[in-house]
Amino acid sequence: MTGPPKRPDIVRLWVEKAEHDLLNIDNNLTASHVPWDTVCFHAQQGAEKYLKAFPTQYGVAFPKIHDLTELVALLPADARPALPPGILEALNPYAIETRYPGVWEPIERDEALRAVAADRLARDAVRPLLSPIVLP
Repeated sequence: MTGPPKRPDIVRLWVEKAEHDLLNIDNNLTASHVPWDTVCFHAQQGAEKYLKAFPTQYGVAFPKIHDLTELVALLPADARPALPPGILEALNPYAIETRYPGVWEPIERDEALRAVAADRLARDAVRPLLSPIVLP
């Protein structure tokens, strides 16, 4: 009989899902028609999943939210990933605005590429804080 997943397994699943978001980004960027809103959505989601993997590693529960700045604020100040100011705030709108129709401004290439860069910064800040056993 199998029991509930162990914490490292759950962290590994968060990391894998975050990496899948990056794979989706990379695949979209090679398409003949790039859905820039989708690229931004996956950038936000990738950062969110890494930011949820980190507290999960330590058994810290977090609410079901998409606000990246709130996720980081749940961590002790000395345990927060080092991120440039404004990076997470820049990604936050893409959790909603890119998922649903609405009166949003169209997203262009440069904005989407900035979101991808922000996602990669978040990834690069969190991965060194994770146990090597959870990284692919």
